[in-house]
Amino acid sequence: MFGTIFDIVHFAIHDGPGIRQTIFFKGCPLSCWWCHNPESRSSDIKLVDREETMDGFKLSDKETIGMRYSIDGVMTEINKDIVFFEESGGGVTLSGGEPLQQHEFALELLKECRKLEIHTCVDTTGNLSSDILSNIASYTDLFLYDLKHIDDAQHIKYTGVSNKQILNNLKMLDEMKKDVWIRFPLIPGINDDESDFLRLMEFLSKLKNDHPISLLPYHKIGSQKYNRYGIEYKMNGISEPDSDYIFQIKSMFTNAGFATSVGG
Repeated sequence: MFGTIFDIVHFAIHDGPGIRQTIFFKGCPLSCWWCHNPESRSSDIKLVDREETMDGFKLSDKETIGMRYSIDGVMTEINKDIVFFEESGGGVTLSGGEPLQQHEFALELLKECRKLEIHTCVDTTGNLSSDILSNIASYTDLFLYDLKHIDDAQHIKYTGVSNKQILNNLKMLDEMKKDVWIRFPLIPGINDDESDFLRLMEFLSKLKNDHPISLLPYHKIGSQKYNRYGIEYKMNGISEPDSDYIFQIKSMFTNAGFATSVGG
């Protein structure tokens, strides 16, 4: 069995507890306007022209995005970091893209980690079959669960897919009493209307278990990738939120009784 991976990051500290190894799967069913890994959208391995400017000179070369890995190949990488997992309470995080678009490969990795008692985390959009997610949940210690927009029409506009399956799957994980950290990208002018926040909090308040919320303020770190890889960039004119604005939104959630942090 082989999977398509576009990056493996050692010593990650923002993808779950402790020091982690984050494995980035290629392929995603969403096309979020603000995505900072647009090269992860396609599940295909691609050879692209890469052009950068340095000291006034344009440099061109070829770049391969994605690599085929066997289960044993990924586990070889994971085994390099086990001592750091043990000392920090960390583990392995499957991210992307959407790791569960390659759910069979992801499941086998999670099973291998379970055998070694490695803490596992899946960073997911939640946009997949409930049966597949339920099976994955049996071998996952923590979910980082992305909620992009509470309004379905706006979710379709800005991500390309409906949020109905995403919300239903979150309810299912809640019913299963799984450990879920909710991650909400904070995008000025797109998903930060007060009425949307109120609807989101109303939805979350109806879940049976408490799930911490991480606000992820929009940033432009990945914007140069769009030009590099020939992908349309739709976020021109959108500014990164300032600290006062972020604090205001965080306070809104905190005052409503939700454990809320910024970043992560």
